[in-house]
Parts: sequence; C-alpha cells; structure tokens
Amino acid sequence: MNTLREALQEYIELRRGLGYKMHDEGLLLPRFVSFMEEHCAEHISVRLALEWAQGAPVQPAEWARRLCFVRGFARHRSATDSRTEIPPIGLLPHRSTRARAHLYTEDEIRRLLDAALELPVTWPSTPLRPWVFHGLIGLLSVTGVRLSEALNLKLADVDLKQAVLTIRGAKFGQWRLVPIHPS
Repeated sequence: MNTLREALQEYIELRRGLGYKMHDEGLLLPRFVSFMEEHCAEHISVRLALEWAQGAPVQPAEWARRLCFVRGFARHRSATDSRTEIPPIGLLPHRSTRARAHLYTEDEIRRLLDAALELPVTWPSTPLRPWVFHGLIGLLSVTGVRLSEALNLKLADVDLKQAVLTIRGAKFGQWRLVPIHPS
C-alpha cells in the first residue's frame, strides 16, 4: 500500500491528466498530507480533515473549500484504502457569495474611458499608462472578453483584417475566436 503522499501525487497527476488545472488543490493538499503526517495518521478521517480545514485563520467559506479539496482526494484514496473516511457534503455548508455581474451603460463606459485618461503619469508610472487603461477598458467593453484573456493577448492573436481576436488559454484551457465590433 502506498503512503498518503504517494497517493496524493497519483491523484493530482490523474486529475491534471483529465484536464483539471489543480492549481489551488495542488498547493493545499500537500499541506493537508503534511498535517496528517504530523498527526501520524495513515488514513484520512473526517475528524482530522475537519480539524485541518478549520485550522487556517480564514473565512468559513474557505474552510468549506478546503474540505471540498480533501473530499475529492479522500474519494480517490478510498479506492485503495478502505479505512479512508470521506467527509460528507454539507459538513461545512458555508459558500462564498459571488459578486453580482454589472452591465455597464454606454455613459458609464464613457466615464471610465475619460477617467483612464486622467490617470497620473509621474514616476514610477509612464506617459503611456492612461492610454493602456483606455485601450484595455475599450477592448473589454466591445468584446466582452475576460480581463485575464485581454491581458494575455499577443500581437499574433489580433487579426484586424478579419476583425477577430484569438483567445488562447480561455476557460478549461480552450481557445476561441472573438469578433471585434467596428467601433
């Protein structure tokens, strides 16, 4: 039988192989395994999983998120270690509340664009700073791309003749084409 650390490595490799990024899980689950090793625990128990999840000085929604990561790993581990306890769903019911989407009016966009041109340009800034933000806000408003997608654009991703952007590394690692409005 392999150790929890070996099982975790297998779990993360398996999930990444299936297309999951496992960024946060890849950072937090090794800490959970270290916690388990400190407690000389050879298998996952609900009590220790709960203790670890709530041991961080964070908001209750983050406790639930941390326990959710452990739950996924415990499900995987239970296939090879029958002593593994899977924390039940709803044990820490707190959920984060997402910000409500706001659709900007043309007037709000115009005011944002004007405000961008008023940004300071003194050191350590640059005279291009207002124009960078003006262009970024304009691009976001006419294409609807995510901020991270706009910031990751390369010159080769912009086809002005076809009026289309190629967005690489979008959600779930996909790519997509986004039309550019003539405005």
